[in-house]
Amino acid sequence: QVRLVESGGGLVQAGDSLRLSCAASGRTFSTPTMGWFRQAPGKAREFVAAMRRINGNTYYADSVKGRFTVSGDNAMNTIYLQMNSLKPEDTAVYYCALGPAIMPVTNSKNYDYWGQGTQVTVSS
Repeated sequence: QVRLVESGGGLVQAGDSLRLSCAASGRTFSTPTMGWFRQAPGKAREFVAAMRRINGNTYYADSVKGRFTVSGDNAMNTIYLQMNSLKPEDTAVYYCALGPAIMPVTNSKNYDYWGQGTQVTVSS
């Protein structure tokens, strides 16, 4: 069984930074792609960023490219989402997820395990 626990969300002002963490435990070796998604009220869940643990390749949504950075610790049991220059439109519940090695990282349906989510609120 795989368990994901996010932390680091909060209330910040526009232009501030936050770092989200996602701690993974259990049989994570079979799910080497780690992704971040977000869901704002009344909107569908959307892709934010992902990292393939096999080669360290990273992927970003256009809306966060240049502002957000995804990274992992050496064992890749914890991944981070560094969010800089936050905007009110970044307000959402942020989820981390684990998925298989070969799959389109932007599709939430390809991920097998999900965390409970952490709220990020950016005030203007």
